[in-house]
Amino acid sequence: MMPPRHRSRRRALKLADGRTIAFPAVMGILNVTPDSFRDGGRYLDPERAVEHALRMAAEGADIIDVGGESTRPGAREVPSEEELRRVVPVLQRLVPKLDIPVSIDTRKAIVAKAALDSGAAIINDVSALSFDPGMAEVAARGRAAVVLMHMRGIPETMTMMAQYRSVVAEVCRYLRSRIRAAIAAGIPPSRLIVDPGFGFAKRVEHNLALMRGLPKVAALGCPVLIGFSGKALRLGLANAGERERAARLAAAEVTAVMMGADILRVHDPGLTSAALKAAASIAGSIRI
Repeated sequence: MMPPRHRSRRRALKLADGRTIAFPAVMGILNVTPDSFRDGGRYLDPERAVEHALRMAAEGADIIDVGGESTRPGAREVPSEEELRRVVPVLQRLVPKLDIPVSIDTRKAIVAKAALDSGAAIINDVSALSFDPGMAEVAARGRAAVVLMHMRGIPETMTMMAQYRSVVAEVCRYLRSRIRAAIAAGIPPSRLIVDPGFGFAKRVEHNLALMRGLPKVAALGCPVLIGFSGKALRLGLANAGERERAARLAAAEVTAVMMGADILRVHDPGLTSAALKAAASIAGSIRI
C-alpha cells in the first residue's frame, strides 16, 4: 500500500506573470554545458537546445530548467561570462516559443538577472541564495519564484561533506533558515520552493532517509522539488541495466510525489509524465 499523500499548503504555484503551475509538475532539464553528468555537450548549439526543449514540452514538461554550469560532483566553477554566453542565446530563442515557464539553474546573480530579463520566471539556485550575495535582491526585484536547495560546500567539495547525525532533521533545519533569509530579503513565501538536494553531499543511505522523510520536508510549507538526475540518483540503482534503471526511476518519482514532492526535475519528461498519469488513473490520489 502506498503511504498517504502529504502536500505542501498549496496545490499550485502562481508566478508573477499570472501563470499557474499545477502540482505535481514535471521540470525538464536542459543542460547547455560540455560536462554535465548525463547530457554534457549535446545541446551546446542554441538551435539544438531549443529543439530539445520544445520536444520536452510536447512530451509533458510543465517547466524547462536551463543551466549553463554543471554541478556534478567535482565540477569547477564556470566564469560568469561563459555561463552567460551559454544560456542567454538559448533563452532569447526559447522563451518566445514556449507557453510554459522557464527556469534558470544558476548560483550567480548576474546570470539570473540576464535570464529574468530574457523571460525566465524561476531561479533554481543549488546554493539556496548563499553563493552570491546579490542573488536574493535579483530574485526579489525580478519577482521570480525561487528554488532553495540543500547542499554542503560546493560541487568541488560536497562529496567530502556527506556526514550527518540526522540527515532529515539537518536538511529541514537548513531549508527553514534559507526560507527565513529569502523572506527577509523581500521574496514572498508564496514564491518559494524547497529542494532537499538528493545526491548533493549525500550518500545512498542519506538519499533513502530523505525519501522516507519527504513528509517532513513538505511540512516546511513550501512546494517540494525533487531531482533524481544522473548525478543525484543514488538510490541503489547503480547495478541495474538501462531498462530496469528507467523502471525503478519512474517508480521512485511516483513514490516521491506520494510522499510529498510537488515538482519532479527530470531528463525524460515523457516517461515521468506517463508514470504520473498511470498512477493517477489507478490510485486517483495524484492531481494531474
